[in-house]
Amino acid sequence: MELDKNPISAWLQEDDTDRLETLWHAADRVRRENVGDAVHLRGLIEFSNHCQRNCFYCGLRSANKKIRRYRMDLDEIVHCACQAKDLGYGTVVLQSGEDPGCSDHWVASLVRTIKEQTGLAVTLSLGERGRDAFLLWRDAGADRYLMRFETSNAGLYARLHPGAPGLEERFRQLLWLRELGYEVGSGVLVGLPGSTHMDLANDILMFAELDLDMIGIGPWIKHESTPLGRGELQDNTDHKRVAASETMTYKMMALARLACPRSNIPSTTALATINAENGCEHGLRRGANVLMPNMTPAVHRADYEIYPAKACFLESSEQRFRIENIGRYVGTGRGDSPNRDARIATGETL
Repeated sequence: MELDKNPISAWLQEDDTDRLETLWHAADRVRRENVGDAVHLRGLIEFSNHCQRNCFYCGLRSANKKIRRYRMDLDEIVHCACQAKDLGYGTVVLQSGEDPGCSDHWVASLVRTIKEQTGLAVTLSLGERGRDAFLLWRDAGADRYLMRFETSNAGLYARLHPGAPGLEERFRQLLWLRELGYEVGSGVLVGLPGSTHMDLANDILMFAELDLDMIGIGPWIKHESTPLGRGELQDNTDHKRVAASETMTYKMMALARLACPRSNIPSTTALATINAENGCEHGLRRGANVLMPNMTPAVHRADYEIYPAKACFLESSEQRFRIENIGRYVGTGRGDSPNRDARIATGETL
């Protein structure tokens, strides 16, 4: 597609059902041509909900005293990874808040142990760290890193992340990850208060500029224990505010697929939360090729509350049937990014 923010913004404001069907079909065709019909399953392990950040939209924020905090130990996490291997998954995703209680060397030991005992690809999603930490984890065997930038609007980013480094630092860390040889993932929240259609169009352009290997897109879901959930962020853009809707999320996913044909794109848990009946399937039909079944032990799962009433895609024969029922199949192996593979094949710098 033409990578220009004006036509992208126009698509984001499109409401005609027939026109949107052409967008869905185009994204599905580009997905099939570039990443195939396999749906890769990633075992998600949310191992700590401690977080030193105070982001205005996230239920894990440090100021939220209503949440019950937990931190899984190494053996417990490795056990979950072994379960993922037994289920036939090729990847585990280790996710947490920005938890200083999990030291760089502890994370390296965790990665190394999982690689030794399972051979699975390991994706980390632990927030911002130093370049030395990323190098340490890469040397330990980590394959991928996911760090969303949430919005490409630097002013909005600063308002939503009080006390944190700015958007420029987030982009710098994503470039470090690329230089160190990770598959690099990022993404955004759709419908953040204060965001506009042009902001979302710029998000799409940023996906392409960063040449992302993975792109995660989900709707903002209100959490009453956050400033955004309580309506505390006021601005003068209400007249052009973007809806945090299911349809807007599909538009962003489809446009991301057209802009980044070879990237891995999940149909996110947030979609299943706002549409439990068929949100995952709609996402898969509109550009996505990845699902992330939740391997977090049930005793902890409800406490990883980034937003309330979070759906969990769990391993089941019914879920596999739902994948096959839309003409797709469960992928095997690691499900590496075709985007990164193409860079390697052409000798481009990682």
